[in-house]
Amino acid sequence: MQYLRTGSRIPIELPVVIRWTDADGKAKQAQGKTASISSNGVLMSVPVKVAPGTPITIAVNLPVEFTRSPVQLVCQARVLRHTARVPGMRAVIDSYELRPIRKRS
Repeated sequence: MQYLRTGSRIPIELPVVIRWTDADGKAKQAQGKTASISSNGVLMSVPVKVAPGTPITIAVNLPVEFTRSPVQLVCQARVLRHTARVPGMRAVIDSYELRPIRKRS
């Protein structure tokens, strides 16, 4: 399957958390940094290799300087491939939502 880039990539480095379920059904999580984000995908530097095709959840806190209030981008995505240029992976976004970040008391 070939994926063609349809949107502009925004080079931005932000902390990212990915979550997925391994082949044994165990919940997994890893942290890293984004390298770029587009309307349909994310390039991330993460210290794990997740099999292509694996569904993942991506969570990125967006900078308040851009959003004016604390917002988290949460994406349902699939791993496309691992890259050599940026040690990490590319993922295609299937759906996303912006969630307000509530301050903890």
